[in-house]
Amino acid sequence: MSNAIFNIDIPANEPVFNYAPESAETKELKEALRQAKSETRELPAFINGKRILEGEKVSVHPPHERSHTLGHFYRGTTEHVHQAIEAAANAKQAWADTPWHERAAVFLRAADLLSGPFRARMNAATMLGQSKNAYQADIDAVAELCDFFRFNAYFYQEIIKDQPLHSPKPTWNKLEYRPLEGFVLAITPFNFTSIAANLPAAPALCGNTVIWKPAETQIYSAVVIMELFEAAGLPPGVINLIYTDGPEVGNIVFKHRDFAGLHFTGSTGVFQNLWKEIGNNITSYRSYPRIVGETGGKDFIVAHPSSDAEQVAVACLRGSFEFQGQKCSAASRAYLPASLWPSIKERLVADMDTLKMGTVEEFGNFVNAVIDERSFDKIAKYIDGEKAKSTSEIIAGGGYDKSKGFFIEPTVIVTTDPHSTTMEEEIFGPVLTIYVYEDDQWEETLKLVDTTSPYALTGAVFAQDRQVINHATRALENSAGNFYVNDKPTGAVVGQQPFGGARGSGTNDKAGSPLNLHRWISMRLIKENFAAPRDYRYPFLGE
Repeated sequence: MSNAIFNIDIPANEPVFNYAPESAETKELKEALRQAKSETRELPAFINGKRILEGEKVSVHPPHERSHTLGHFYRGTTEHVHQAIEAAANAKQAWADTPWHERAAVFLRAADLLSGPFRARMNAATMLGQSKNAYQADIDAVAELCDFFRFNAYFYQEIIKDQPLHSPKPTWNKLEYRPLEGFVLAITPFNFTSIAANLPAAPALCGNTVIWKPAETQIYSAVVIMELFEAAGLPPGVINLIYTDGPEVGNIVFKHRDFAGLHFTGSTGVFQNLWKEIGNNITSYRSYPRIVGETGGKDFIVAHPSSDAEQVAVACLRGSFEFQGQKCSAASRAYLPASLWPSIKERLVADMDTLKMGTVEEFGNFVNAVIDERSFDKIAKYIDGEKAKSTSEIIAGGGYDKSKGFFIEPTVIVTTDPHSTTMEEEIFGPVLTIYVYEDDQWEETLKLVDTTSPYALTGAVFAQDRQVINHATRALENSAGNFYVNDKPTGAVVGQQPFGGARGSGTNDKAGSPLNLHRWISMRLIKENFAAPRDYRYPFLGE
């Protein structure tokens, strides 16, 4: 057994490739895309290290090319849930007993594999399965995921260094950092491959075993994630990937005595229902489960009359329309001053006229397809609803077509009603609604921003006046867990901007920070007395 004390250096963020024309990375990625499309993959579940191909067969298609079949997964059964729980239980003790640096080594190795031989493959899977362009895919599926693996290992090392400040003679006080008693359920979204991998990986790093239920629209890249974990040496049963329907999973997991925690990213409504179900079963559990969730957002940009019109226009475009607005951080409402609105509008509309939309395989396309038909129909309904209103005007976009893929034009709506539907409800698509306020209504506008939405995930203020910036930062203190000054409200980087929000946006446990890892740890204090008393009498009893 090694008796060395190992050290992980402070990581550097993984560089994002630019994919310039004719670059080596572009050629490699295009070959990976060609290879992926040349075969129809069987997409297994992974339980106890075994590949499971049984259940209802479901085809997987690129959202931007409905006619092409990438592969098939097999919707799981309740038996798969029971098998995954058993596998997690059987792997639990050996994994918990594995020295922390050996667990960390698995994920550090995964990061290096991902930034090297797995890079093009992971990007191709994310691009084809989730219709994400090359640049957005590399930010997410490679750079951010590498950062999660490396920074989590470093953060965990720093956490376990924290020990009691003093051990007066003749005692020794020690803190142990144990995994939770039981298993963790990770429920993950379609929109970020990095989130899908990190939600099971973060608890696993801390010594927990995990059951992972991904979104069905992310399964194509989820399989590559599991293959990456295997290549990095993750033991069987530590992370078990299943495709059983969510309600069936919950009906079994949330009634199980050893359910120890939920790591969730998804809709606010689903998260609230899961919390209620856990509460209803609270007397059944061995320990109180940890509940960590990052949910919805109705993210804002608010510009002061002192702001730079060009900067505001670019932030609106990038913040609203990258990855088709399918980011929980995407800007979907903006409050812009009347004095700057003509300049902002001119630049925004002009830039939007240059946006190209289409397949991810053509790297010149800024916009691709939304994730599936259900999402397409929902977004189209919002657009049609605004077209029918006298208080709204569509100044860019507004079109949509699902004949070949689920394409919706980036759409900008200007409304005279600050409480219109698209100013208040989460759309999760390429739709930005703008309310133009009179310059002397700045204070009232800040109150509008704060009170309009039940969410508090991200937001941005644009201003040049320092006093205005400071005032807005205070006025919007509880409006966003990630608050940006003169920048778009998207693009949080691990180790730089820990991510998460409060109110209806989640538990604000900040993925990409030590705070999230603390949620998957149960500490034990050990006090040892080297010279225990031999008489019960205290000195004060002498009187």
